[in-house]
Amino acid sequence: LNFKGWANHCRALLTGHPVISRAALGHVDLKMDQALLLIHNELRGTNLTVFWNSERCYHCLFQVLVNVSWSGKPGKPSIAAVAVSTQHGSLLQLNDTLEEKEVCRLEYKFGEFGNYSLLVKQAHNGDNETACDIVVNKNPIDSNLRMYIFLFIYSLDDFHNWISKAINSRETDRLINSELGSPSRAGSIGGDAQLEAWHPPAASPRLRCVDTFRGIALILMVFVNYGGGRYWYFKHSSWNGKIFFLKVLLITVFFSRFVFIMGSSVFLSMTSVLQRGCSKFKLLGKIAWRSFLLICIGVVIVNPNYCLGPLSWDKVRIPGVLQRLGVTYFVVAVLELIFAKPVPESCASERGCFSLRDIIFSWPQWLFILMLESIWLGLTFFLPVPGCPTGYLGPGGIGDWGKYPNCTGGAAGYIDRLLLGDDHIYQHPSSAVLYHTEVAYDPEGILGTINSIVMAFLGIQAGKILLYYKDQTKDILIRFTAWCCFLGLISVALTKVSENEGFIPINKNLWSISYVTTLSSFAFFILLILYPIVDVKGLWTGTPFFYPGMNSILVYVGHEVFENYFPFQWKLQDNQSHKEHLTQNIVATAIWVLIAYVLYKKKVFWKI
Repeated sequence: LNFKGWANHCRALLTGHPVISRAALGHVDLKMDQALLLIHNELRGTNLTVFWNSERCYHCLFQVLVNVSWSGKPGKPSIAAVAVSTQHGSLLQLNDTLEEKEVCRLEYKFGEFGNYSLLVKQAHNGDNETACDIVVNKNPIDSNLRMYIFLFIYSLDDFHNWISKAINSRETDRLINSELGSPSRAGSIGGDAQLEAWHPPAASPRLRCVDTFRGIALILMVFVNYGGGRYWYFKHSSWNGKIFFLKVLLITVFFSRFVFIMGSSVFLSMTSVLQRGCSKFKLLGKIAWRSFLLICIGVVIVNPNYCLGPLSWDKVRIPGVLQRLGVTYFVVAVLELIFAKPVPESCASERGCFSLRDIIFSWPQWLFILMLESIWLGLTFFLPVPGCPTGYLGPGGIGDWGKYPNCTGGAAGYIDRLLLGDDHIYQHPSSAVLYHTEVAYDPEGILGTINSIVMAFLGIQAGKILLYYKDQTKDILIRFTAWCCFLGLISVALTKVSENEGFIPINKNLWSISYVTTLSSFAFFILLILYPIVDVKGLWTGTPFFYPGMNSILVYVGHEVFENYFPFQWKLQDNQSHKEHLTQNIVATAIWVLIAYVLYKKKVFWKI
């Protein structure tokens, strides 16, 4: 033996871990969220087939990971090297290839860039049993450490105060009208006979918490869309979403806040416009034009082909985020316009004031929304889908033991493929990663738009609370709390506080009703926190999130169009480093905050 071989031999004897040369194993390139697993087959005369599955894959078929044959020499194990996922726990099942019987099964959570050995050998208890043990050859890295440090630094009071002082400004609030409505509490003009008794304040302060909320949602959306440092918990769930604090509060809640906060802005802005004397017919034209522009911009955004030549109309994707916003905005805005009623200046000043007037005065709208939700429930659970069980809510593919491979999304997927065609919807759904689905499915499809309308209407209810009970902080907070608890209880009942076992699981791909109630519950909770801090006490100005919230359409469209251009993206030295990706994504997101701030100072606002 040469010195290196002798040293490795001694190390193996001392540690009990075999040392394998790279040449013997072949080259295995590890990527982020992967670890190296060396499988040692020490079973005499037995060929092994190793199957793998993720603990997050619900009722999934095991997938073949690797085959490990017997080496043919007693005492000398055969070895196979494979890369395994570290995002979630792994389920490993080892079968005897020839007899097709299970040898052993185990569950293990691998660490990123770790090196592990799975030792398969006869047990020493004399019962002819097989022992499967995992040993750590090289410890994994703590890739989350940098994220924790970043969150810690941002939470420092001195750091936050420095940011606030650097870009704090309120002098142009009165000049701004947001792209989806101006969330102000403006009073009426005196020309309307029904409103002559009103005495609005000379200055109508803007509800800053609404723009702050929208800005928080937008900035987190930009950060996630740019990659989120390539951390797995910033990626979309493959199908049903898991209920735990980090995922729901940081990702799921804020990612879909545009819909909820758009509803709040719609009511606040429409009330202000009508009070200034604008006719309903003219306002209807503005609503229709704004919705049309949102849809058109959305189609352009989801079909990026800026420098690649002409795009075939046969492959144009029709649904998208802005398209859904456009349709949702049109429905809820027209609904509120049709049944618009004057809003009294102060509920407390009226003797016959209803404690639930924000709901009772909106009974026609509520009736329409309940009819819409009944349509969603009816189509979802009773529409016959060829080749699929009625009421199917699963991902298809290898899920549900592989029984329904082409049933992704059930009725929602079927309606999109029937009305829009396979080539005009999203071709790479998140379900393809874990569930290996092969059919196209669009998370912004037709059926899910019904529930986005419901979410926007719940946002309208938040706007009504802010306007109906203005200057009555206690009443506002009580109603926010009540809505938060009520919607939360609905979610608990629908999901049974489980990821997959409830009547209607939380699912962003389907925009299930439990998804809507859960997010809306958190939205009311966030407003419950932001309103007294930002608008009542003035303890926080909303900086720096306030500024992108004022120019949200510009920031959203801009970050999509210029995603692959410098300085928002550059070539990384190590493309498999969370640190470099995190730095790049934070810088890109911060640049958009800076752009929004500069435009705010220049009084430039893009509205449609």
